[in-house]
Amino acid sequence: MSEGTPSGFTLPVQVVESAGVTAWLAEDHSVPVISIAFSIPGGAALDPAGQEGAVALASALLTEGAGSLDANAFQEAMRDNAISFNFSADRDEFSGSFRCLSDALPEATRLARLALTAPRMEARDIERVRARAIAGARQALENPRGQAGRAFWSAALPGAYGHPPGGTAETIATLTGDALRGMPARQLRKGGLLVAASGAITVGQLRDVMAALFGDWPSEEPSGLPRIPPFAATGVTVVPMESPQSAAVFGHQGLAVDDPDWEAAGVVLRILSGGGFSSRLMQAVRVERGLAYGIGAGPEPVAGRSLIMGSVATENARMAETLSVLRGEWAKMAASGPTAAEREEAIAYLTGSQPLSFTSTRQVANILLALRRNNRPLDWLANRPARLEALTRERLTEVAARILLPDSLAVVVAGRPVGL
Repeated sequence: MSEGTPSGFTLPVQVVESAGVTAWLAEDHSVPVISIAFSIPGGAALDPAGQEGAVALASALLTEGAGSLDANAFQEAMRDNAISFNFSADRDEFSGSFRCLSDALPEATRLARLALTAPRMEARDIERVRARAIAGARQALENPRGQAGRAFWSAALPGAYGHPPGGTAETIATLTGDALRGMPARQLRKGGLLVAASGAITVGQLRDVMAALFGDWPSEEPSGLPRIPPFAATGVTVVPMESPQSAAVFGHQGLAVDDPDWEAAGVVLRILSGGGFSSRLMQAVRVERGLAYGIGAGPEPVAGRSLIMGSVATENARMAETLSVLRGEWAKMAASGPTAAEREEAIAYLTGSQPLSFTSTRQVANILLALRRNNRPLDWLANRPARLEALTRERLTEVAARILLPDSLAVVVAGRPVGL
């Protein structure tokens, strides 16, 4: 693997341990670029009630000044050394990453340690970042897709995992400086910490980075992690909104990420809903009937489980027909599975496209992190083509019947749909 050049399927991954933390490393010195990524359970799920968006806003503030560096000085140090950082909170995890040239690794490590251990979170920076977050939260609800998505998650997973990870305009406005400054102590723990690295970094260098970044963290998991509730099948819900188009978000319960059928389910979902113009939904909804410009669905992992969910937008007058076609195709695949030709095309695509996922150190680090998050073994990528090829049409039909639940599809439509 090298920056900008596809690699083969096999990544030489090393297991590196330091400071009570384990990392996966794909070492490659063909270009002098390093990417390191990590994740910890928690994220928005750790937001106290009434303080939704606290972890996300605090995450955005980590690079707005730290230690002796104010916001401008910290950003200048990043620019001067061509270092990029990303800290964010998703529904079920806090994640961080940085990318730099190999010569800048000491400075990147220093800045990352400052951001994680000594963020300044000064009042003026909080207000600036808060204003940006409020604007983003409001903008997300200006269109039917945003309204439908927010309502779907809230109904499907009531509680901590269902609220918007970034909070709402109302909750963001009430977050105090003390609430934000308390985030690192709640979130940054070694328990559940996953680390991955790729590029021009040696085992010894990675050990030093891990010790510097994570060595002082408490060893336990973040406290207060909530249990994920069962999926709530809510039927069809309409969120009234003045718009010439309606948007629908739909879905139902999926598999656990470490379920033995996860990979077969990915093949089924590519054929049904994830293969662009080759998918059954696109053929039925757009190509044959012209109901919508696009439609798609796939797995959405949350806290070790998943939802199978997707979206579509169309004219208000055509939403009812679109949902009828959607349910019909969902039920047809559940009952009969894919054809032999569909199976062959999907497996050929998934096998042939895999090397394109390894074209940069950032992609490789993120893939390694995802493999760890989903409890995959070290040789999972190397053996994937053989596992895919072994999936017969009969096996895929069994899996389709197991994972596709047309009677449990929950649908939230935002707009003025006719006939719903």
